[in-house]
Amino acid sequence: MSEIKVRFAPSPTGFMHIGNTRTALFNWLLAKKLGGKFMLRIDDTDRVRSKKEYEDAMRESLIWLGFEWSEEARQSARFDRYNEVTKKLMDEGRIYACYETPEELEIKRKRAMAKGLAPVYDRQALRYTAEDLAKFKAEGRKPHYRFKLLDGVIEWNDIVRGHCRYEAEKLSDPIIIREDGSYLYHLPSCIDDSDFGITHIVRGEDHTTNTASQIQMFEAIGGKVPTFAHLPLLTGTEGKLSKRLGSLGVRELKAEGVEAMAICSFLAKLGTSDAIEPYYSLDELAESLDFSKLGRSQPKFDEEELKHFNTKVVRSMPYSLVKDRIDADETFWNDVRANLDVVDDVKVWEDICHKEVTPIIEDKALTDLAAELLPAETWTENTFNEWMSILKAQSGKKGRELFHPVRKALTALDNGPELKTLLPLIGYEKAKKRLLGQKA
Repeated sequence: MSEIKVRFAPSPTGFMHIGNTRTALFNWLLAKKLGGKFMLRIDDTDRVRSKKEYEDAMRESLIWLGFEWSEEARQSARFDRYNEVTKKLMDEGRIYACYETPEELEIKRKRAMAKGLAPVYDRQALRYTAEDLAKFKAEGRKPHYRFKLLDGVIEWNDIVRGHCRYEAEKLSDPIIIREDGSYLYHLPSCIDDSDFGITHIVRGEDHTTNTASQIQMFEAIGGKVPTFAHLPLLTGTEGKLSKRLGSLGVRELKAEGVEAMAICSFLAKLGTSDAIEPYYSLDELAESLDFSKLGRSQPKFDEEELKHFNTKVVRSMPYSLVKDRIDADETFWNDVRANLDVVDDVKVWEDICHKEVTPIIEDKALTDLAAELLPAETWTENTFNEWMSILKAQSGKKGRELFHPVRKALTALDNGPELKTLLPLIGYEKAKKRLLGQKA
């Protein structure tokens, strides 16, 4: 058996989003589990929309997510190879020129649908006469080019979808070169996959029909047909494909404090029969990969659900994974992590507990009494509630009137970490000074 090799082939026409992150993730996990290689291929044949800033941001996101790659290529450096293969296929009659305008093709499509027929291209271009070609030339028309599919059944065993079967005559010959001479995705991708020895292609189910056409392209160029896995597409909570999903960027999620492993764990298990649980390494996540557990229905992605899951991840993260990102020691981290939503929240706790705070005194009589009643150390998490019970009884105050002035004195904040956890971390001396209105 040949070495497993997969590829992630993004187009640098925008920032990395949840959809292509999921594609990259499943490819990486498959390679890792099977001891194969993960290749990065930049599909930058769209010279107008492809931008370096998008490519740089995409690489940054991939690295942050933990996806390492052993090889990379870019399609813009391989046009000579694409032209070589295209000429050969033209000579063999598998690629042919078409002169219909987009408007003419749309009319044909509508006519076919009105008759209850599939909107399949009628191959009129193969019947052009010399007079037709002369007329097109006189009109200044430029051709686009199609790949000619051979009649017959196209079938493959899909890792996710099972047995897939298409009748070639019911498919349109795919356009592979635009009027401006630029390549579309189809043929260059097959050439690359063949040349670079890609054994498995994992992508969205929206490519399933493309796969049928590309299988014939692989065969036409003498390449080995890879194994395919077509993942169900994500939907939004409203039950349809969401525009927000298409633009929800990894950079934005990172900026909001969402952990890389929270994203990976969530996306890997979404739509499977496995529970969505925290994983703290991609290697561990790869071992759990099982395509047979993927459902056929389109899973619903909820950004808020991801963020709630991220909180679960953060609150169970071991200190070893955050020690280089925070100033706190392991004891402090273990004391406060159960109250964090994102890792950066620990800085709020650090500032309150370790830095000088100028207290805000709202009710001097109350906070003076609180200072007087403050129990001697050693404290536990129960100390705060016991102290408040005594303060409530002696002051006659309750609810916000009781708790808010104490919070403002101890933290100078209107809200924040739970005081029952915070108090032992502040310590007796600082707490008493702050209650009395002194910097501490």
